[in-house]
Amino acid sequence: MAKTRTVYICNACGAESSQWFGKCPSCGVYGTLEEQISNNTNNGNFSRAGWQSQSRTQNKKESPAQPRISVKFSDITEEEQPRMDSGYHELDRVLGGGIVPGSLILIGGDPGIGKSTLLLQTANQLSIRFPRILYVSAEESGQQIKLRASRLRVGLSGDDSDSSNGQEKTPLLEPNLYILPETDLEEILRELESLKPQVAIIDSIQTLHFSTINSAPGSVSQVRECTSALMQVAKRENISLFIVGHVTKEGAIAGPRVLEHLVDTVLYFEGDRYASHRLLRSVKNRFGATHEIGIFEMVDHGLDEVTNPSELFLSNREEQAPGTATIVSCEGTRCLVVELQALVSPTSYTSPRRSTTGVDYNRLQQILAVLEKRVGIPLSKLDAYVASVGGLAVEEPAADLGMAIAIVASFRDRVVDPRTVLIGEIGLGGQVRLVSQMELRLKEAAKLGFTRAIVPKGQTYPTDLGLEIIAVNKVIQAIVVAIPSTQNEDEEDSEEN
Repeated sequence: MAKTRTVYICNACGAESSQWFGKCPSCGVYGTLEEQISNNTNNGNFSRAGWQSQSRTQNKKESPAQPRISVKFSDITEEEQPRMDSGYHELDRVLGGGIVPGSLILIGGDPGIGKSTLLLQTANQLSIRFPRILYVSAEESGQQIKLRASRLRVGLSGDDSDSSNGQEKTPLLEPNLYILPETDLEEILRELESLKPQVAIIDSIQTLHFSTINSAPGSVSQVRECTSALMQVAKRENISLFIVGHVTKEGAIAGPRVLEHLVDTVLYFEGDRYASHRLLRSVKNRFGATHEIGIFEMVDHGLDEVTNPSELFLSNREEQAPGTATIVSCEGTRCLVVELQALVSPTSYTSPRRSTTGVDYNRLQQILAVLEKRVGIPLSKLDAYVASVGGLAVEEPAADLGMAIAIVASFRDRVVDPRTVLIGEIGLGGQVRLVSQMELRLKEAAKLGFTRAIVPKGQTYPTDLGLEIIAVNKVIQAIVVAIPSTQNEDEEDSEEN
């Protein structure tokens, strides 16, 4: 007979406890433990020790080893998986070249960032080439989706003569796009098995409800079981499934961590909701590279692709200002040219302020210490502010050299040549270290019209890019090359010599 026991599961982290606490013992969040009844079924006919002893008694004579259902790795045929074009090159880039049939793709992001907008536009593009695309909306009614599609101008009906007479075309969804406003998981599964769409979109997983589970929508058990059921149908019917996931205040996808393990691809839609550009970043991809990014811009009719993202992160380069430097940052296989800005000023407080926007705060502290110890620039009593233009998060060490040059240029009130890029990692001893994907970075800089690159010494660089490559092994050498000195400084240096 099955025995029942009471367990308490945290709906924030999924931890299990045998008794109720006001605070979860695992994640420390208050009021998240939910009571659930667990059935302990103990099958007395099977035990590991009993099965081993039984098999040994039956097979008294040693038999040759042979596989039962497993196959050799060499016997598996290599078949290239066909991919579907989503209609957006940026989305295809992040997915690794397109949508893989039968795959599960999880998209998370802050409220209002544009997840539903991106998926509705993608569903409309897919419905032009495929006969059945299903959009399951668990948060909006069909009329609300139609109004949003009209505002985004998703699909157009009418001919060109209507617009010539001063009448605008009427926004409509494509006929091959099916809408299902439903929160019941069983109804959604029946529709998936009946319609058999090529691509289905679930918006969102936290609002679905499985009637056999006695917990509220969005709880750990509901999210886990709903995703598992959707995955089984998608794999069986070869349906590509997009799943929208809510995020917590820390920025992680809400629900159990097993949600990210079940799906094939995890994408995060990032960006300031008050800014125009959005970044679609891949953090897990079984069919492509991780940390790829796609860049979109929010306009009045929805999301548009950014064809040349490097121009988005470069300010007005004709207006030369002290304390700016240009770097080349790599996100996956994409290289972006980004401008860094620094401001160094006397402090009004006992301890100086350090502030960063788009760059790592700890890297700034480390570079300031290296500049003061190894170069002799007194920065310990000065405020330092560093920001990346456009708000792009630059976290890789290759931005160290550009950050250091921008700080020194602001300290000396000098202008760095706007046609110069700086690439390199700075060590604690003041060395300029090598970074990865250097050839891709230099090609991106040459494509945008840069004429000079200051790079680490220690490897050969291509000479057919039209770039003047200056290799340095110390940060003080890069400062001398990148920041022009005035006539007074030259006279002081000659007098000291």
